[in-house]
Parts: sequence; structure tokens; C-alpha cells
Amino acid sequence: MADRGRPPGPARVPFPLRAEKAVLNAVKRCAAADLRSVNAQIEVLLREALERRGISIWSTDGDAADRQGRRDPTPGARN
Repeated sequence: MADRGRPPGPARVPFPLRAEKAVLNAVKRCAAADLRSVNAQIEVLLREALERRGISIWSTDGDAADRQGRRDPTPGARN
């Protein structure tokens, strides 16, 4: 029997999140409009917010295990 479910990709860490109902409803609307799951939409929104603040998601010690084959888009970053 073939494996089903999510294709292989970066490891995900479960994290409980409490949010106001209105905020969660807005995220659900965004997710539906972008054809994403709510979890994927939250990750996109977090990445966008971090980028706007100039915060890199990549560890500063160059830990390749965290990158899962992705490249750091920050100019001048070690890849």
C-alpha cells in the first residue's frame, strides 16, 4: 500500500496557538482565498511578519538541519 498524506518536506513542530475568534476567522478567509490550509496560512503570515521586521528564520550558527535544503534568501547570508 502506498504512503498517503503530506509529501516529505521540512519537519514541522506542533505548537498550540490561542487567538481571538475574529483573528482566526480572518486567517481562515485568507487561507481559503489562497487555497491553503489554516496552518500553512499562519506560517506564511509569520514568515511575512518576520521578513518585514528584518528577522531571518535561519539560525545564525549555520545549522543545515534546520534548513531542510532551503537557501537563506537574506543577501550575503552563508548558504
